[in-house]
Amino acid sequence: MPRKIPMRKCIATGEHFPKKDLLRIVRTPQGELAIDVTGRTNGHGAYLKKDIEAVRLAKKKGSLKQALEMDIPEEFWEEIEHAVTK
Repeated sequence: MPRKIPMRKCIATGEHFPKKDLLRIVRTPQGELAIDVTGRTNGHGAYLKKDIEAVRLAKKKGSLKQALEMDIPEEFWEEIEHAVTK
């Protein structure tokens, strides 16, 4: 029997993708923002499609702010864009 592939929903586009194909953004228990490359960092996470347009859409709609329940600084948006484009 094949293994089940964990699926997650992109907060910007609403599309479902395999977990490994998305970028996980985390609000840690200490209230800090981080890009979770391992997918195992403690905290409240939100998933974004690894696409610059999806990142811009999330910024425009405020969906990351809503999902993580905190303001997202401009420097962190730049960090997200850099992570998506590399």
